[in-house]
Amino acid sequence: MESELKEMLASLDRTGYCQWMKSEGVPIVEGFSVADIRELKLGLWRRMGGSGAFVHLYGMEGQTGMYVAEIPSGGALNPERHLYEEMICILAGHGATEIWQDGGEPRLFEWGPFSLFAPPLNSWHRLVNGGREPVRLMAVTTAPIAMDFYRNAKFIFNCPYTFTDRFQGEDDYFATSQNFYAVGLQSIWETNFIPDAKEVKVRDDLHVKGTEVGMVQFESSKNGLIGHVADWPTGLYHKAHYHGAGAVIVILKSEGYTLLWPKESGTQPYATGHGDEVLELRWREGSVLSPPSGWFHQHFNIGNEAARQLALRFGSRLHPIGLHQAAKKKTDGVYISVKKGGTMIEYEDEDPEIRYRFEANLKRVGTPLRMAP
Repeated sequence: MESELKEMLASLDRTGYCQWMKSEGVPIVEGFSVADIRELKLGLWRRMGGSGAFVHLYGMEGQTGMYVAEIPSGGALNPERHLYEEMICILAGHGATEIWQDGGEPRLFEWGPFSLFAPPLNSWHRLVNGGREPVRLMAVTTAPIAMDFYRNAKFIFNCPYTFTDRFQGEDDYFATSQNFYAVGLQSIWETNFIPDAKEVKVRDDLHVKGTEVGMVQFESSKNGLIGHVADWPTGLYHKAHYHGAGAVIVILKSEGYTLLWPKESGTQPYATGHGDEVLELRWREGSVLSPPSGWFHQHFNIGNEAARQLALRFGSRLHPIGLHQAAKKKTDGVYISVKKGGTMIEYEDEDPEIRYRFEANLKRVGTPLRMAP
């Protein structure tokens, strides 16, 4: 399985995005996952004015990109603007971001660990370290799509067009919104700034992803690239589901594991002789993973606290992207049973071996089971 994914990743080597990544002169990390994004080895990044690395996981498949950057104490990254969307998560440190458009006044907002924000498309932005410790951040972007189509970094980083339909210099643009509502089976939060994704309250009573799984999807800066925060108590696990490429999952709390297998192996891979095609990825706070397109994946919390995930991905309900819509087969498809034309496996339809292994893992670490019989 992994050999096929390595071949797929190698086939992207001549794309505009991969060629641009190489030209930036910083490390490029590949694989299914990263054990702890906060410990990733970085290199000098002259264009950005700090240090950094690209993360190029199998499941991103040329649809999303990711990088990690570090700002030294008292330093700042170089101002930049670009014709791709970007969602930034602060991993450590405190500071501020300046946002402006040509001819406009800068807007300044402060952030700390696990703050989330999205610079409006093609707006100038500059990140400043306001503390005594280095700032480390990660960002998920749509740069692969832009770089592959335009194949011209100068154009992407120097286009003078101002997207006034996205940002007009509003004073309160990066104030935390309280605009919550539901669309179909999804809880939505429209906000351009989340102060602390690790601690923010998840307002969700839908629990469509599993027993006591709370999730809210946030829509930011009128982007098609959005995200969600999901949490669930210890001793519980999600229902398995699959979707398209490009989703990046960051573990914010607890420890556990994720099972992944190609949908061609069926809804009960162990029972049908495909158990060798099931991959287990262990995770803890700071881990990052990206499920390949069309692969079932299922998240298990065996830690001593509620687990929390941050997912950065396509899937806007306000500004839908065709490649994402098609992959989930129907609206709310990831929350609908495969028996009804969706892409999710209900608990009663899953492979019994999955529950058996979960119980064994809980027993090993001394965590009680909370799943219904």
